[in-house]
Amino acid sequence: MDDTSEPQLQYLEYYEDFLAKVRVVSRKIADSDWMPDFVIGIGRGGLVPGCYVSHQLDVPMLSIDHSAKQPDFADELLAKLAVMSGEGKKLLFIDDINDSGGTIEFLRTRLAELGADASFVRFAVIITNTSSRAKTDYWAQTIDRSHDKRWFVFPWESVSTRETITAEALSVPERLA
Repeated sequence: MDDTSEPQLQYLEYYEDFLAKVRVVSRKIADSDWMPDFVIGIGRGGLVPGCYVSHQLDVPMLSIDHSAKQPDFADELLAKLAVMSGEGKKLLFIDDINDSGGTIEFLRTRLAELGADASFVRFAVIITNTSSRAKTDYWAQTIDRSHDKRWFVFPWESVSTRETITAEALSVPERLA
C-alpha cells in the first residue's frame, strides 16, 4: 500500500458482534486462574471495551489516556498503578486492538520504569495481531498483519467521518503496508 491508496476499512458496526467479542474476552479471564482487582481502560479505544469487561467481571474500572499523545499526561496515573501492583493489586489493561504493539510496549516499559510488579499486570484486547511486537494475555479475535491489511473500525469510531478514519489508518503506514 502506498501513501495515497485508500485503506480497506472493516466496520465492526454490529453491537451484537462487539458484545460477543467482549464476552469471549471476559470468559477467558473468568476461566483463568487470574482475576483482576481493577480493569484499566486505555484511552481512547480501550475505554468502551474496558467498561463492558468491568461490568461483565464485576470489577471496578479505572482509565488512563494514551491516544491523545500528550507528553507525560498519564505518568501520574501510571505511577499510582505501579504502586498498586507493588501492593499486590492485579491490574488488567484493556484496549480495542493490539496492532503494532506500540501502546502495550509503551505502557509495559513505563510501568516497569515506575516500579510496577509485572506479575500483577496483564493486557487484554478485542483483536490481537499475531505478528505484533507485543503479546497480550487475553483476546477475542486474532489477525496477522503480515497478511491482513484491513483497518478495523470499532462501533464507537464509526461515527467519525470517512476522512478522519482514513487519516487515522494512514497515520502509521507500516501497519497496513
